[in-house]
Parts: sequence; structure tokens; C-alpha cells
Amino acid sequence: MAEQVYLAIDLGAESGRVMAGLFDGSRVRLDELHRFPNGPVSIAETLRWDVLRLWSEIQTGLSIAAAKYGNNIISLGVDTWGVDFVLLSKSCEILGQPYHYRDARTRGVMEQTFQRVPRAEIFFQTGLQFMELNSLYQMVAMARESGPLLALADRFLLIPDFFHWLLSGSRVVEFTNATTSQMFHPTSRNWSFDLLRKLELPTPLFGDVVTPGTKLGRLRDDVARRTGLPRVEVVTPTTHDTAAAVVAVPTEKTGSATWAFISSGTWSLMGLELPHAILSQRALELNVTNEGGIDGTYRLLKNIMGLWLVQECRRSFERQGLSCDYSQLAQAARDAKPFLAFVDPDDQAFLAPTDMPQAIATWCRSSRQEVPESAGAIIRCALESLALKYRMVMGWLEELSGVRIEVIHIVGGGTQNELLNQFTSNATGRQVLTGPIEATAFGNILVQARTAGAVGSLSQIRQVVRNSCSVQRYEPQQVPTWNDAYHKFVGLIRRADWAFEAQPMALPAIGLNQQPEREFTTRTGAP
Repeated sequence: MAEQVYLAIDLGAESGRVMAGLFDGSRVRLDELHRFPNGPVSIAETLRWDVLRLWSEIQTGLSIAAAKYGNNIISLGVDTWGVDFVLLSKSCEILGQPYHYRDARTRGVMEQTFQRVPRAEIFFQTGLQFMELNSLYQMVAMARESGPLLALADRFLLIPDFFHWLLSGSRVVEFTNATTSQMFHPTSRNWSFDLLRKLELPTPLFGDVVTPGTKLGRLRDDVARRTGLPRVEVVTPTTHDTAAAVVAVPTEKTGSATWAFISSGTWSLMGLELPHAILSQRALELNVTNEGGIDGTYRLLKNIMGLWLVQECRRSFERQGLSCDYSQLAQAARDAKPFLAFVDPDDQAFLAPTDMPQAIATWCRSSRQEVPESAGAIIRCALESLALKYRMVMGWLEELSGVRIEVIHIVGGGTQNELLNQFTSNATGRQVLTGPIEATAFGNILVQARTAGAVGSLSQIRQVVRNSCSVQRYEPQQVPTWNDAYHKFVGLIRRADWAFEAQPMALPAIGLNQQPEREFTTRTGAP
């Protein structure tokens, strides 16, 4: 068949891009048409998203697509991070500049909310892990601080739904992103209206929820005129970027929970694809999350801090005059002493430290471990700790689901960190398969292709991904040694009586092997 073109508008918290996927019936070839920066904008001591600038950049990308591919374009769709939203008035005016999920207005709101509705009840009505950035606490904060604005609102749209409205005029919310809000009921598969009423949030705001692959309508006539595009279909992919990445896991075991995924980047999202949410007391205790996926599935997963630790270490080293790329840091970590010290990657100390190497050293010192001092030792500590945390979370997933995980698929930009991939196989004792790097774009595009009838089932989508990218295999090594390290790791992070006192640490210069730079592109730390 002649190549069909599908456009993926993929927005992350640090950058966005317009991608073309060229599908020949067997393989997808990706073409990045336009990339542009993103990030929070400070306005009067608040953090906001500049959605109008993003909309301008999207239209620039669509114009490039029109000039290059024209009538071969079948459809387009948007995926983004979760939780953030736009409010529209009845006359479709945008009410305020939408808030960024790191804005400070939600601090303390979660605990205040528990005084009105118990924590357990919120979990059993939503299945979501507890984070102050969730849409629920943003809405509670807005009701408290911006009540008149909320009273003017007629429709709640998550960020990808807002851009779909700009593209097609639709005012619906797509399922996978709705489940990130902590306002969606995983059993009834609709908004958790009872919870919303108890918190005195206006339920008429929350409109229809549609499934991935829904045709929202043709491209608005004015957008078509400005960009030169034909009036193509606007189709909802799995609009949450992690959901899109999981669509593109190249597993041959679709329908079986014997594999786990790690969407690896600034954050590591590790989980299982299951037919339903798990809402047990134990799931509540472990603070796992249930997020919607393709074909009504749920992703039982845990957010882990991820390669943020390495990224922030590199920035710190560069501030101190040690210029190094990621491949050089990886080589220094390979050469460093193994199992010198461990940290809990999810400790609050590592969420936004002013100096990540110092934060790692302080954690190790406070937990009475040897302190890593060289750049290689610090990076090795971070990577070993991540791999051991993956093993811990793997155990939780097996406990909650009742199945044994046989293989772990790692997708996303973090797949390029080969040392972490091998450490993950060693720590878990499981085969690790990595790729594709561009999982989110593949997932977005192939859901559109399925809507167009160019591909059939989810298993066929994943076959196309296997045809379109290479997969690298890692087998476990030194398993007994890693088992010993895991028992030490578990003992360390269970201790809760450490006093962390920031102490300055000098980083001596070290020799790094000079190799061609090969950075691993990571998705941002968006929820």
C-alpha cells in the first residue's frame, strides 16, 4: 500500500513537537517536522502554561506538514502530560491562563481534603496515587481561592482535550488522561460524581469521556486555511503520553500480565497492563496508581524518580567546571566501585535539590554508608539505586496482581542508558528488552492508524512496532551479588529515623574517557 501519513502532536513539559508517521502497512517511519520549547511561565508568583504560544507552534508544525505531505495526511491527534487543565466558559472563552502542576497553590491542600473525605475513600473512588499536583487538589484549591472564576466555567478540559477543541471544536475528555485527574471512577468508568459533590466541586463541568481512537470531527475550516492542511480527521489517540508509550511496547504477549513496562526518562513509570484497576487495601498502602490505557485496560504502576538524578548531577558537575556528556558519565560509573552506597530515589530530598551530588552524599552519610565522592561513584550510586528500586516495585506489582513478571520492557529516551538497562536486568533477575525510544509517537500514530482501518488489533499494532524498530536484549548477570545488594537496599530505605543535615562536599576532578557525545533524550518529568 502507498504510505499513509498520520500527525502526532506530542507535548512534554519541556518541549513539544509535531511528528509525521509514514505507515506502509507493515512499518512506521517517523519524521520530526517541528520541535519547540515548553515550560512554566511565572506570572505574579504563580506558574502557568503558555498554551496560546503552544498553539501557535502547533500551527507552525501543521503548516510544515501540509507543505511536505499534503493530501497524504489521514488524521492528527494530540498527546501530553496529565493532570493540568483549561476551563472554558459557556461562550467558549478561556478562563484564565492554566496553572502548571508545580504551582504552589496546592501545597497542603491534599491533607485539607482528607479532613473532608478520608484518604481511603478517595482511593477507592479513583484508584489513583496521592500527589498534590493531581487535578482534584488543583480544583479544590481553585474553589477556595478562585471561586468566582470557577462559577463562570462551563467545561473542564485536560490539556490534550483543549488542543483537540482548538483543532476540531470538540469538548470531550479522553479516557486515559481523565484517569490521571483523581476525579474519575475506575469501576463505573465515568467521573466520580459522588466525590466531586462531597468536595462541593461543580459537577456540570465534567462532560463526556471518550475512548482512544474516537473521531472528534474534521479540522476546523479556519485552521485548515491558515496551515494549508486538508480538513483531515482529528482523532483521540491515547492522549496521556505514558499510555501512548505503553501502546507501543513491542511485546508479543498482549493480553498477558507476564511482562512489565518501564517508561524511562526523567521519571521512570513502572507497571503492568491489566484488564481492570486494582483497588485493594494493599494497593492503597503502597500508594500505587491505576491509570487508563488502550482498549479499556488499566496500567497498575508506580512513579519512580528516574534519570532526574543523573540529569541533575550532570548539571551540578558542569557548574563546578567538570564538562562531561552522558556517555562519559556512564563510563566513569562502569569504572567505579560497585555497591558502595545506595539511596532511595523517591526520597523528597531528591525532588528539587539545589545540588544533587550533595543531596546524594548527605543521604549516604546520614544513613551511615560510605560517601561516594567522585563523579563516577555518584552516578553509579544513582543507577544502582534505581535498578534496586525497580526490583522493589516489581515485587509490589507481582504481589498485587498475583502473576510473576517474566520480562521487563523499557521504552522511551532512557533506553539509551545501557548501563542502567543492564543493572535493571541484574537487579530484577529478569530479561530486559529495550526500545523503541520514540514509543509515545509510535503509540499516538498507530492508534490513529487503527481508527482509519489501516491496522487491526492491539497485538497487530505491537507487531508494527516490532517491525519498525530494533529491540536490544539484556540478560541477568551476577544475580547472587545483586540479591545481597537488594537486601541491604531494603534495610536502608526502611529506616525512618535519619536526620539529614546538608553539608558541603567537594567534588575532586576525575579523569573521564573522551568519547563522542551521545546523550539520551528523555521525556520530561511530567505526571
